[in-house]
Amino acid sequence: MAALLALVLIHGVVMRGPTQPVCQVGKPCSAPAVGVTLVFSRSGHAAVRVKTVKGGRYSVRLAPGTYTVRTAPRMTIGSGIRPSTVRVRAAATVNFFIDTGIR
Repeated sequence: MAALLALVLIHGVVMRGPTQPVCQVGKPCSAPAVGVTLVFSRSGHAAVRVKTVKGGRYSVRLAPGTYTVRTAPRMTIGSGIRPSTVRVRAAATVNFFIDTGIR
């Protein structure tokens, strides 16, 4: 039970983009990343996975520490997810952006 009390809630929105080859003024060029699995990994600990829902929202409870973040499956096009590392200390909003590689 004490271990559960030490977990910290982080939440936010995951966006993806560009969503089209040519972005136009007045038209969104990014969109919520719905149904994406985020994987939070930390040396010596089991990875924690969470799937985004409507609006690209996610929330997850993690033990304090520094985590590497990736998507599952790994994105092979684009530059991946940003930020790719998060430091968890206290409850926080952490938003992510996935580069789709469309150019």
